[in-house]
Amino acid sequence: MSDAVLYDLLPEGIAIITINRPEQRNALSLEVRQGLFAAWDRFENDADARIAILTGSGEKAFCAGGDLKEMVERKLQVPPRDMFPVPYENIKLSKPTIAAVNGVAFAGGWMISQACDLCVASDTAKFAITEVKVGRGSPWAAPLIHMIPQRIFMEIVLTGKPISAQRAYEIGLVNRIAEPAALMDAALELAREVLEGAPLSVAAARETVMLSTEMGRAAAIDAGYEAHVTAYTSEDAQEGPLAFSQKRKPEWKGR
Repeated sequence: MSDAVLYDLLPEGIAIITINRPEQRNALSLEVRQGLFAAWDRFENDADARIAILTGSGEKAFCAGGDLKEMVERKLQVPPRDMFPVPYENIKLSKPTIAAVNGVAFAGGWMISQACDLCVASDTAKFAITEVKVGRGSPWAAPLIHMIPQRIFMEIVLTGKPISAQRAYEIGLVNRIAEPAALMDAALELAREVLEGAPLSVAAARETVMLSTEMGRAAAIDAGYEAHVTAYTSEDAQEGPLAFSQKRKPEWKGR
């Protein structure tokens, strides 16, 4: 790992991935992109890591997007699909993720926060898909149709204007808002709430949500049942009801 992206694992299984280029507004330079690919790979292959929080250094920017200077130098046209590290798209992940947005999340910054399963933002954060302002594109924004209403989606991509954290919360893009100093505490609280659940049940629940965005109602129900077979037949599926009946906290084994 380079110092452009930091990786820390808390004892409880929460990995914190931090883009560490505040002087560049945590833009997605080559070094940052390489660091993120490495960090996500480390997270996925770390048996002790159960959930990840992605954030940026400083309070001004979560990530200001791609490095426009690099694009000019490369005369970049259509970006290769593997150029930017996008969780669950070109990065294989089987565990839940949270974006902790501490400042501007513009263009590619919006992209990588959108790709995470959950999002917590500081009340000073701003979100924008600014590509129309610089003649670029945002095909990666397509999944937004499953997150926010169509007309709001249309306005965001056609105007390129930023929206506040409060507005992002109102339209369903952000799960929780916190004051800047409390942002990581809020993200950690949400992560711990996820970790309270049985690991196999959490994995199946996440998969069901994603499957439901890909298919119709009947097919999604069938796929959801299939996704939950492992959880239903696990030791944890017996431990949960037993712990409840004995009025104690369950001891999850993930099997």
